[in-house]
Amino acid sequence: MNPRTCRFSTGAYFLLVGLLLGGTPTPGWAHAFPDHSEPRVGSAQKTPPAGVRIWFDSGLEPAFSTLHVMNSDNQPVDKGDGHVDAQDNTILEVSLPSLPAGKYHVYWVAVSVDTHRTEGDFSFTIEPSQ
Repeated sequence: MNPRTCRFSTGAYFLLVGLLLGGTPTPGWAHAFPDHSEPRVGSAQKTPPAGVRIWFDSGLEPAFSTLHVMNSDNQPVDKGDGHVDAQDNTILEVSLPSLPAGKYHVYWVAVSVDTHRTEGDFSFTIEPSQ
């Protein structure tokens, strides 16, 4: 067998395999990640916010996405109405009562419309009034 023919055959084989694997469509593995929030992560608020809103970089599945706010004693303080905004499914929001000064922790779970789950948390502070 001619070595040149053998190298061409091996090279052609690897080229064919590369084209087949590289050209195969793969499903997207999208996850919803936070883009920004109100109140901002780690912020100090002079007045208590009326709610918490988190904007995500992709659409969320309302049935499986949650948002909760806890005080420094790990007690829930939100109004229990966390939901994905009906007009914009990239926003997760929850209402808050008028909160006293203190540190608050936000916990979220986001399930993207393609069913991939992410979760996270952040805190914000309400400063004492002077």
